[in-house]
Amino acid sequence: MKFSIPKEVRAVAETLTKNNLQAFLVGGCVRDLLMHRVPKDWDIATDAIPEEIQKLFEDSVYENTFGTVGIKTESEDSTLKIIEITTFRTESAYTDKRHPDRVQFAKTIEEDLSRRDFTVNAMALKMQNEKIKNQNDNAKLENLIDPYGGEGDLKKKVVRAVGKPEDRFEEDALRLMRAVRFAAQLYFSIEEKTKKAIKEKAGLLEYVSKERIRDELTKLIMAPGAVAGILALVDMGLMKFILPELLEGISVGQNKHHIFTVFEHNLKSFQYAVDKNFTLDLRLASLLHDVGKPRVKKGNGPNSTFYGHQVVGEHMVVKMLDRLHLQKAITERVALLVREHMFVYDPDVVTEAGVRRLLRRVGKENTDDLVRLREADRIGSGVPKAQPYRLRYLKAMIEKVQKDPVHPKMLKIRGEAIMEILKIAPGPRVGKILAILLEEVLDNPELNDGEILKPRIEELGSLTDGALDVLAAKAKKKAVEAQNRIDDEIKKKYFVK
Repeated sequence: MKFSIPKEVRAVAETLTKNNLQAFLVGGCVRDLLMHRVPKDWDIATDAIPEEIQKLFEDSVYENTFGTVGIKTESEDSTLKIIEITTFRTESAYTDKRHPDRVQFAKTIEEDLSRRDFTVNAMALKMQNEKIKNQNDNAKLENLIDPYGGEGDLKKKVVRAVGKPEDRFEEDALRLMRAVRFAAQLYFSIEEKTKKAIKEKAGLLEYVSKERIRDELTKLIMAPGAVAGILALVDMGLMKFILPELLEGISVGQNKHHIFTVFEHNLKSFQYAVDKNFTLDLRLASLLHDVGKPRVKKGNGPNSTFYGHQVVGEHMVVKMLDRLHLQKAITERVALLVREHMFVYDPDVVTEAGVRRLLRRVGKENTDDLVRLREADRIGSGVPKAQPYRLRYLKAMIEKVQKDPVHPKMLKIRGEAIMEILKIAPGPRVGKILAILLEEVLDNPELNDGEILKPRIEELGSLTDGALDVLAAKAKKKAVEAQNRIDDEIKKKYFVK
């Protein structure tokens, strides 16, 4: 097996081994290397205690009680700016199901690996002194320490707990979610004994802080296999401790516009968001956009209704995401998208004024994602097209009203200023002068300056009504033609008439 070990990691390891200390790459970086993936962080385990490590590395940080020292490098790569070195350790009982009651330093790497969560994370690669200098890109690495069969589980694509799974979950209940998250990220399955233990120990998740649950959930939602991950959380009894409101949609039938239950529809919409690699807030909105439906449903069968579900859903989403202490800005944006996802987009109904009101409600910065959410909603309903003619028509309308229209408001000067400069009362002459100025500015934007426009206004003000009428008519005709060209290009872009 060939690997690529960064020079910063090799330098740290070499410092340890030159001082007769052991150095092992451990955990996720070993797993990633074996999978031919670029590690997101690099961790080294050693028999040296923290004080010894700090003596060897002047530019280091030690701010915990777990034996981990951060070594600062001068790397420009963010994943290599700090390389963590941790003393071999074992851990005692976890009374609070989150933290070990006592951490003890160990003597061997095997003892250290025994405390880890899953076999794919319980492997180590020994960095031998005579080999480190030769461990350049694509150099061969030997000495894989794999006491629990992690390499074999990688090949079988299985997430398996180290040792007795019940013990691992008793130690840290967050591992219940981590097993699901790893499976979602790696496209792995969860080994049967480990899965059985998760179901039996699901209640332990109540001991875990909402912040830690939030972090695991967001990682899972951004994973390639996120939909399978959500289903696994439901199947193993974990979801009721995370987003229990989502479960309310299970087996709740819909009306003639839907062929799936509320829960199935939410998942299929979410799948579209995952497939399109949407952002976290848009993925959450896709998963939760109809979460309010079960609470407002009236009647059964093809004519059942869900009036106001988007408003109820907005309030539910705020409570759900606040409970997980999600970043306020993300919570507010998800809630906004959920509230507005039922916007009307029928060409016979949509007007420019209506589109402008929509833009004012949701903000220009959110309109694209609102349309994307509606696409996910449509696909989740079982229709073949994410963007039918009606939705393309709305997008064209949105782009049209967002563009600066060919209108006197584009000018840096207003009618009141013209009246003051020319000492005239309100009347047709003011409008004609504005039309002429607008066309001249469109031809030469540099003229759109108050000081430059003032002498031109005085010049136009000296013309007779007849001469001003001729210039104004020409200007208005050109303005209409210019706006029509803009509209035609937008319609062509979205394939609408």
